[in-house]
Amino acid sequence: MARLPLVGRAMGKAAMVYRSESGNIRILLAGDAMIARRLTPFDEPDHLALASLVRDADCAFVNLETVIRHPEEGAPNWTQGTPMSTPPALLDELRWMGFSLMSHANNHATDYGADGVLATLRHLRDRAMNCAGSGANLAASRMPGYLDTAAGRVALVAATSFFRPWNRAADQRPDAAGRPGINPLGFSTTFTVDDAAIRALGAISDRLGLTQERRRHAAMFYSAAESPRDTSDSVSFLGHRFNRGDSFGQVTRLDAADAEANLRAIREARRQADFVLFSFHSHEFGAAGRLTAETDVGLSEPAGFAIELARAAIDAGADAVAGHGPHLTLGIEIYRGRPICYSLGNFIFQNDNVPVFPAEAYGRFGLGASATPSDFLDARTGNETRGFPASAEFWQSFVVECVFRDRALAGLCIRPIDLGHGLSRAQRGRPVLARGDVARDILDRVQRLSAIFGTEVIIEGEVGHVRIAA
Repeated sequence: MARLPLVGRAMGKAAMVYRSESGNIRILLAGDAMIARRLTPFDEPDHLALASLVRDADCAFVNLETVIRHPEEGAPNWTQGTPMSTPPALLDELRWMGFSLMSHANNHATDYGADGVLATLRHLRDRAMNCAGSGANLAASRMPGYLDTAAGRVALVAATSFFRPWNRAADQRPDAAGRPGINPLGFSTTFTVDDAAIRALGAISDRLGLTQERRRHAAMFYSAAESPRDTSDSVSFLGHRFNRGDSFGQVTRLDAADAEANLRAIREARRQADFVLFSFHSHEFGAAGRLTAETDVGLSEPAGFAIELARAAIDAGADAVAGHGPHLTLGIEIYRGRPICYSLGNFIFQNDNVPVFPAEAYGRFGLGASATPSDFLDARTGNETRGFPASAEFWQSFVVECVFRDRALAGLCIRPIDLGHGLSRAQRGRPVLARGDVARDILDRVQRLSAIFGTEVIIEGEVGHVRIAA
């Protein structure tokens, strides 16, 4: 889609009256904020310098990956992750840090059910904090959020591909209320296998009674999509579709209706704002490293559908795409002169500091009613030998400063962030500007992963710069 032409004074018909007519703005993009503790008591120079960096931006974005609630607001949903909960007072800490625009489209937004979603929106509204990506119904969750700055109006559309079916916000009807939830971006995965494997899958499905079970479902009230028929070239097995091919592989495809609805929201935002951000929360990876990686750290590229969506968002009018979700950093692409950050990693990572966990979380590890949060966390991580505590990459991330001049991308600066890997739960998870070897490791990773997209990252000391083509 062609970008809207400049009009009025911005075309030189008269002297500029508003600063926003210049098309100059500095936007800072940060990743996941899983905040459970205060930020303001600390005085390390690199903590305060980071806060100044955020505040100095005309617009600072972060993904709010938690539920803002009082203890009586909402009940925990089942999850294999951490049911994130943040006291409303900690929103003031994010405001102190300088964040002005937030996404709430992520898998933790619904950790305390529909009531938790509504509580979050209520507490954000009470503090006049701008957010997008969740809502009282599907239409509300897809609406752009808007932030007025001296440099211009900034819009945000936010969606997530990582959710359970009941986490989706649902449309309302004239005769039925909608469901609170997140703005979904669904996708499907189709596997390709060879001739021998497709025949084996069909035989297993037949002999276990799975084929007949799907036929019974189709005879009742399941749709054709929910209970598909098998053919000699295509078999449904344990919720996945397998097609006959010459080799093994998999392909992901966007849900067409979800994709179009989100692109329509971006096009609307383009008509109502000076600058448009698209926030996309995704946990899915591409093929690179799938057969060899021991942990997620070894996976180096986003899923194909995420790349397709990010580029489509730019085509629809987004000025930048802020990706996050896997708790790891991924590469940066410059597409049609606009930045796509496929994953910014963690910004605040305090998921080990929530005060309570539901009973079934303890039950997963055979822990009883007398167990404490520390007992659960030790069991989940094997006394910090696996999961997030075991790998530095989960605690090393970056923020990106996007500088626009005359509405064109003029600079992209990468600032590495250190979240304290190897420290105790009482200390780690709070961001400071990274220094020394940690900064270099972060920048080396983003340099390597951005090269996948043909992006050149120039490292100068403890800062990275993306070369912008003339």
